[in-house]
Amino acid sequence: MRISIASLLGLGCAAALLAPATTATATPAAAPASRASTVTLPLAPLPAGRAGGAAARGLRARGTAGYSLLGVSWDDPAAALDGTVEVRTHPAAGGGRSRAWTGWRALTADSEDRPDLDSADLRGPHARGATAPLWVGPSDGVEVRVTGGGALPDGLRVDLVDPGTGAAADTSPADTSPAGTSPADAPSADAPTGEALAPGAPAAQEAAPRLLPMAPHQAPRPGIVTRAGWGADESLRAPGFVYTGDVKVVFVHHTDTGNEYSCSDSPKVIRSIYQYHVRTNGWRDIGYNFLVDRCGTIYEGRAGGVSRAVLGAHTLGFNTDSSGVAALGSYDSAAPPQAQVDGIAKIAAWKLGLTGRDAGGSATLTSASDGSRYAEGTAHTFEAISGHRDAFNTDCPGDTLYDRLGDIRSWAVHLQGR
Repeated sequence: MRISIASLLGLGCAAALLAPATTATATPAAAPASRASTVTLPLAPLPAGRAGGAAARGLRARGTAGYSLLGVSWDDPAAALDGTVEVRTHPAAGGGRSRAWTGWRALTADSEDRPDLDSADLRGPHARGATAPLWVGPSDGVEVRVTGGGALPDGLRVDLVDPGTGAAADTSPADTSPAGTSPADAPSADAPTGEALAPGAPAAQEAAPRLLPMAPHQAPRPGIVTRAGWGADESLRAPGFVYTGDVKVVFVHHTDTGNEYSCSDSPKVIRSIYQYHVRTNGWRDIGYNFLVDRCGTIYEGRAGGVSRAVLGAHTLGFNTDSSGVAALGSYDSAAPPQAQVDGIAKIAAWKLGLTGRDAGGSATLTSASDGSRYAEGTAHTFEAISGHRDAFNTDCPGDTLYDRLGDIRSWAVHLQGR
């Protein structure tokens, strides 16, 4: 595995626009941006009668600080939660929503999108096991119950995430600069260099940004909303970037965070997932390389440059030489909108085409971790655009989205001019 570390992204200067001296009234100052935050509440043993004799922990219905996304986590990232996790929430005032408590909703007991077992993401001191997060919209109350046939993991708690208003404006334009010339792809010459983060990797600094030549059958670069565009707090993630060899396979995921969001709220949902992956899971950054909302808007995920082969945390065993693209939502039964399917095809076609990879072809990857399908060291040939379930025993990316992978491949091949 070839891995190098590049320096942190340098920030450019923004020019100030001065108001004319003849202006009679001052423009009201914009509200200061607020960063995402997490409140954690421990789960206590539930009365024996409420769990039907099974081991149970939970939290009685109570008011909370405002939040919009939640999940349940526990101390040991290697421990599985063999049981059922359910929550109900109380909507906050405003937005035209009912103020009544919601019904009980199940959380995916074990988050299926994850880093390799020996990765820096899971070697950190704050790594935890966790359910998949659920987007519930602005809320101010919660009730939780966790039941299992055997012993439950230690340190169970509910994590409530407030997405804040972002570290930057949510309305930044999409990044449509040519491959290799985006500011996100060009490390600053005077920024500090990150340390080697993978076992055996040389602590080498990227000498200069790599300008990628046009490969045969390279698809058009789609518009990509940058991390600044969705309001990423860059102080939250770990410093430095980790790169692998060329991207050979794009794995398609769904975030499994629910579909109760408007496209204007997509930056909030992504900020919440970022906060959850770093503060709850203890990972070094958001796990996905890209995210696509139901309106087809493509968002930059893990930092390091959208045209670079950034090591993500999305497909256990096969994060090396791959890229993870996540559909924002849950697609076990709900059908993904056509715009979202098209957006996934666009980013997959462009990403694979950067190095001449055929979106309709295949590639062999070797598992870097023991997983539910392939043991460490096992080589397997994947289609260039595959679903997460092709590499791991999971429902991800959901039946309805998985059924559209053939359409995604066909459109991506067309975009590559093949």
